[in-house]
Amino acid sequence: MRSNSSKNQARVEYHPRIKELPIHERPRERLRESGSGSLSNSELLAIILRTGSASENVLSLAARVLTRFGGLPGLARASFGELCTERDVGEAKAAQLKAALELGRRLVSTQPEERAVVRSPQDLANILMAEISLLDQEHLRVVLLNTKNQVISISEVYKGSVNTSLIRTSEVFREAVRENCPAIIVVHNHPSGDPTPSLEDIQVTERIVEAGKMLDIEVLDHLIIGEQRFVSLKERGIGFK
Repeated sequence: MRSNSSKNQARVEYHPRIKELPIHERPRERLRESGSGSLSNSELLAIILRTGSASENVLSLAARVLTRFGGLPGLARASFGELCTERDVGEAKAAQLKAALELGRRLVSTQPEERAVVRSPQDLANILMAEISLLDQEHLRVVLLNTKNQVISISEVYKGSVNTSLIRTSEVFREAVRENCPAIIVVHNHPSGDPTPSLEDIQVTERIVEAGKMLDIEVLDHLIIGEQRFVSLKERGIGFK
């Protein structure tokens, strides 16, 4: 007859170690055989984290961390300290996560010149959205283009509320003048997630467009990026005459 203590003993969920899983279920082996694109977010994250704990394998840990922070966007927004406080993560794994996310952010924002060609607002949104949509403050950036609409560079000229009284037009065009660029595109984000242009956004656009005409630098567009969506003021005919 089992004792009451045995009956009431908490059941511990068993997570097999990665080495105990069939080869076709192990993240590293799946990446080697099928490529990184075939792996789920939790599998990719498991490769970065490398190890789990005594009570939880790395796949389970990766899935838990993703759920805890609300997926990759939430994970990218999390601070180093927040990651460290998560159970079984600690400083080493937090550093690995932040480093991997930063590499991904840099890759998105520094596409090779031969590939970074802007033919439409969507092209530029594809380059910047993954990074800029995660920022918790408004950032205004200027994309410098050559005569083939290839991206020469992307510079940040302002951080804070986009306000006509604070943004200096000379700063917007400084790098374009220095590099003798024929065209620019202005981009900024709305941390609220709603990319609908405000009155200030329209006024800023009008002022920048007029300054561009005087400098003989064409302002091709002003993109406002929200959460997984964007607005092209040029397409909407707002701020451009």
